[in-house]
Amino acid sequence: MKDLKKWLVSMLAFVTIFGLVACNSDTGSSNSTEEDDTLKIGISLPSATHGWMGALIDSAEKQAKALKDSDGIEYVMTNAADPNKQANDVDDLIAQDVDVIVMLPIESAALSPVGQKIKDAGIPLVIVDRELENDAATVVVKGDNEGIGVNAGKYFVEKLEGKGKVVEITGPPSSVTEQRGAGFKEAMESSDIEVIASQSGDFSTEKSLEVMQNILQANPQIDAVFTQDDGMALGVIQAIKEAGRTDIQFVTGAGGGKAVFEDIQAEGLITATFLYSPTMVEDAVKIAADIAKGNDPAESMVVKEATQVTKDNVDEFYDPDSKF
Repeated sequence: MKDLKKWLVSMLAFVTIFGLVACNSDTGSSNSTEEDDTLKIGISLPSATHGWMGALIDSAEKQAKALKDSDGIEYVMTNAADPNKQANDVDDLIAQDVDVIVMLPIESAALSPVGQKIKDAGIPLVIVDRELENDAATVVVKGDNEGIGVNAGKYFVEKLEGKGKVVEITGPPSSVTEQRGAGFKEAMESSDIEVIASQSGDFSTEKSLEVMQNILQANPQIDAVFTQDDGMALGVIQAIKEAGRTDIQFVTGAGGGKAVFEDIQAEGLITATFLYSPTMVEDAVKIAADIAKGNDPAESMVVKEATQVTKDNVDEFYDPDSKF
């Protein structure tokens, strides 16, 4: 009888342990499935080399965190200082099997093959700001770069009454630089305004200061300066002030930075800028999340308006708490 009781106790213990193991096994399987079903967005951006990019990175992070909290969508964000590093970052995102990639290419030509690699991997691609030279993007979200150039050109024609010598400070090789430059020249074609120098300031205040110093030394007469970025405009006006030049009537920027707005408000050398908000990346991340959920994008091209900002309307756009 005692032996029978021992056998029953042993069997009961065995059944209990087996049941616990089975339950744990089922739970593990369920968790694994949940993890496999978790959506993930890969975000590949340049490093924060200037204020606009810093604000864009901040906006992307905030939007991605908001989607994680609200929808449970995970994200991986990378930052690169050069095209090679960005290409490696994208390879890592592909290897992680992300559902969608948001990318702001450091250089359009250099990153176009990378975009194609993403497409070949079957991963939807949302491009921000600088376009690729192929059709790899599922959606492009950008500001109106050509509109910035056209609006700036019209502004120059009006302010200079159709004649004068001007300087253009461009960005690095990309669709942004090409489109802004083309629009600027197109708007001034019928005028007698001459672009006497056009050099890259790499979207950097420091580089633009250096470039403008050299341009000032080589050109004794300049009527105005068009810069393709607000940060570059700040470098340009610093060079002009340090050189003590009084021939330059005005400088324009692009972006909508707080420091430029303040110079416009103070009636300084910068008299106009054209909006190109870094918050455009929020739209890109939202679109990526929607695509990850299996929804088709409403449109393949999203373009933000290049609103002209001068002393007449600057107060409408100025935010003293802005990081950009």
